[in-house]
Amino acid sequence: MAVAPVELAAFLLFALITVGSSLGVVLVRDVWHSALLLGVALTSVAVHYVMLRAEFLAAMQILVYVGGVLILITFAVMLVREQDDHEVMVR
Repeated sequence: MAVAPVELAAFLLFALITVGSSLGVVLVRDVWHSALLLGVALTSVAVHYVMLRAEFLAAMQILVYVGGVLILITFAVMLVREQDDHEVMVR
């Protein structure tokens, strides 16, 4: 079974995006940027599902993980985030 060069290039591109953003989630110090990179990683996994012709799994990946879990993480980051001294003085 031969793979078209365009499909191979798309797979390699999204594989690099997935691995790169996953490493960024672990290595980035800022929690907000880490949550954004997690969203990129989860979305690129959904693209892999589309390439495998598993559209239902891709839709569930977007709805459950990107839509649900990532929003919960974002709210937790915004609620727990410490304020800078400059922000406290302004208020």
